[in-house]
Amino acid sequence: MSKSPPQPSRSMRYVWLVYLGTLFYQPVFEPSVGAWDWLAVAVLIALFLPIYTASFRARDDRRTLILVAALGALAFAGSLVNSGASVFVIYASAIAGRAFRPRRAVAVVAVLVGLVAAMAVISPVPMPWRLAALGPALFFTPVVGATTIFDAERDRARRRLRRADEEIERLATIAERERIARDLHDLLGHTLSVIVLKSELAARLVRADPDRATAEVNDIQKIGREALGEVRAAVTGYRARGLDAELDGARVALEAAGVGVEVRADPTDLRPEQESALAMALREAVTNVVRHADAERASISITTVGSEVRLTVTDDGRGSSGLAGSGLTGMRERIAALGGQVEVGAPTGGEHGTVVEVTLPLAGAADDGRRAEEVSGP
Repeated sequence: MSKSPPQPSRSMRYVWLVYLGTLFYQPVFEPSVGAWDWLAVAVLIALFLPIYTASFRARDDRRTLILVAALGALAFAGSLVNSGASVFVIYASAIAGRAFRPRRAVAVVAVLVGLVAAMAVISPVPMPWRLAALGPALFFTPVVGATTIFDAERDRARRRLRRADEEIERLATIAERERIARDLHDLLGHTLSVIVLKSELAARLVRADPDRATAEVNDIQKIGREALGEVRAAVTGYRARGLDAELDGARVALEAAGVGVEVRADPTDLRPEQESALAMALREAVTNVVRHADAERASISITTVGSEVRLTVTDDGRGSSGLAGSGLTGMRERIAALGGQVEVGAPTGGEHGTVVEVTLPLAGAADDGRRAEEVSGP
């Protein structure tokens, strides 16, 4: 069992207590009911509640198994006087399904089903009270167990994915910091050494040979400007990943989310700002698939159609609803600034899912378009 198994909300814990009403069915409707029958109901509830509340605080398999066994024993003993006590087995099934890993949970639920069957055979409670309570218990014990096993495993998978995303982000940040540190060291190590040497030389020549000293100072200025440009380029490359790197990152992110992915990318001649914009659009589209689509398959294609480059991201998830607040506005603004457009819709043929299509004019077409606007402008 995980250190922190999936837990229901506090309100749901109280709602689930309504099923204790099964204990009142026999005393209310049996003609020969006596005070002892009502006392038995009170005792059973009093014994059940501490076990029930303790199950939400259990943090290890051993303690949880003890609580499940206690509920099973309480159900077995209680069924000798009130067949409604079989409801405790359903609670035990839910606790086991929530707390244990699937294989162990299935085994425990199977034992609980066998316990209900044994109770149905040996219970001295007369018909129809025995059938009225033990029949539903025999049905709902495996159903509730299977449902809680599925829900708990889904919650664990979500938490594993969230932790994996956080770890990937942390490792990516560390890797980027290390890369920028290496780049800056490589860029500036030699340049600063040259600047120091030339500045020392200029200081010695300032009186002996002013013209040469001036030339050295001019060289220092030139080297400094070049170094500044190289640093800016390094930082730009650090913040805006290339399209190839983003495609690799998209594949990793989708596969980590359990989404099968197919990638097709044709060689395309793009300006740096176009490549950066497409990379950011790809990142945002893939993020939406991972976070919102609940998809099983996705495809990414980058193709050249006439004088345009087209990025298409398709998934078979729940559809495009809810994407407005997921970075789509920023994506449209970045692409529109380069003369392109973003379209979001459903796949053709009425299939489920979302298609994000980003279109940008190629470098030559964009330049021709700008020149045409300048000629026709006021």
